[in-house]
Amino acid sequence: MNAAVFTSSALSLPISFCKTRSSQVTRKKGEFRVFAVFGEDSGLVEKKNQWGHLFDVEDPRSKTPPPPYKGKGKFMDVNQALEVARLDIQYLDWRARQDLLTIMLLHDKVVDVLNPLAREYKSIGTVKKELAGLQEELAKAHQHVHISEARVSTALEKLAHMEELVNDRLLPVRVATESDRPSYSTSVQDSDRVGGKSLNVSGPVQPYSPHLKNFWYPVAFTADLKHDTMVPIDCFEQPWVIFRGEDGKPGCVRNTCAHRACPLDLGSVNNGRIQCPYHGWEYSTDGKCTKMPSTKLLNVKIKSIPCLEQDGMVWVWPGDEPPSPTLPSLQPPSGFVIHAELVMDLPVEHGLLLDNLLDLAHAPFTHTSTFAKGWSVPSLVKFLTPSSGLQGYWDPYPIDMEFKPPCIVLSTIGISKPGKLEGKSTEQCATHLHQLHVCLPSSRNKTRLLYRMSLDFAPILKNLPFMEHLWRHFAEQVLNEDLRLVLGQQERMLNGANIWNLPVAYDKLGVRYRLWRNAVDRGDDKLPFSG
Repeated sequence: MNAAVFTSSALSLPISFCKTRSSQVTRKKGEFRVFAVFGEDSGLVEKKNQWGHLFDVEDPRSKTPPPPYKGKGKFMDVNQALEVARLDIQYLDWRARQDLLTIMLLHDKVVDVLNPLAREYKSIGTVKKELAGLQEELAKAHQHVHISEARVSTALEKLAHMEELVNDRLLPVRVATESDRPSYSTSVQDSDRVGGKSLNVSGPVQPYSPHLKNFWYPVAFTADLKHDTMVPIDCFEQPWVIFRGEDGKPGCVRNTCAHRACPLDLGSVNNGRIQCPYHGWEYSTDGKCTKMPSTKLLNVKIKSIPCLEQDGMVWVWPGDEPPSPTLPSLQPPSGFVIHAELVMDLPVEHGLLLDNLLDLAHAPFTHTSTFAKGWSVPSLVKFLTPSSGLQGYWDPYPIDMEFKPPCIVLSTIGISKPGKLEGKSTEQCATHLHQLHVCLPSSRNKTRLLYRMSLDFAPILKNLPFMEHLWRHFAEQVLNEDLRLVLGQQERMLNGANIWNLPVAYDKLGVRYRLWRNAVDRGDDKLPFSG
């Protein structure tokens, strides 16, 4: 195994990665070494006021790892080094909370000094002197906050540097030649055309075809559905609510009480039954009313639809036909770890959002502030697919992509340095990002987006504080770059413009989705690109 010696300036824990003689990063074959030195403790701020519960975070220095971390001259392997870096960032978070608490306590003191009930016992000179002292302390506290911000930035840079060393030296490089891939085509073939004419997607969104409802739809992540919680959703312009029954299995019922049409999600879940907040009527996961307080129990039932749980997701079947016995697998590929699961409601029709997700040629023009920053514009972009299929890979981008009916996009992206494309295929990249997008049709102008992100590297990131919020921030940045364009498309489409007026070669996957969708809406017995 290749290895490297990681060195850097002092961390804030206070633990430092350093070398005894040189400040330069060096690599020695056969080992990954990190030299750790522990510094002196700094003072702590007492957490005593009405805001204390917000700052009641344990000092991470009490969780400092045992030897071989402690002591001068001790070296750590890569996993131990990353653990120390994680603790360092936890310390920075704790330190920042203490700095903020200091400022709040000082502000309380200022209020006390200016308290009119206390001023009569103090001279003006005494008050001025006390305020001057407090002003000096506040200035120091604000300076500490800025120092904490700088330390956080430095620590994150160090962690990124460590990951880069690991990725560059410790991960096997998986190389595959183009000949390893199946035979894929790049042109828009006859099967991708509509009678020699362009697709016509224009005008107001029509009511959804009942045929489109006869599929399994992922609607929520398992992690969001606890035993005493519920998840309200809109699906095909109907309100539903999901909750767990007495057996722990999820169920989905109409989100409307049979009594007075009150939304059930405003109530609560107790012992596997959802209770209406208006008059306390309770329903089981099959929709049957099991309790009517203060009156005789009647034989009442609200609509329910089939609901299952698989691959960390909750699925529903909103159609009238018997549900399919099998569900598509949405598990990340082997070796990937899930880092984030996000849910967003977007004001666009779900087909428009799928069109956008199935198109990568727009990236160097649209995503110039996020993942495609610095990308050059290729002279030719191609999407290579089997002659009959809804999956393929992009050239020259190292990205594999697949549309899974009825509303799912899967993609695997080869990660490289910003502004650079590493290799022509995902197999030529050492590290990867796997994405799952589910575009649930909530209504004709709203989509419920489920997003899952997985990585085959840097598992340590999963345990860093606030990482879920950071991923959400990045995802929203990328999405907002797309959303302003898609909303503009939607406005023009509703006014009669054809958003698929002139498809070209790199639009192949989007065109195939639209042809598949048209066949579903017509109720065709055999759907195109199904094998």
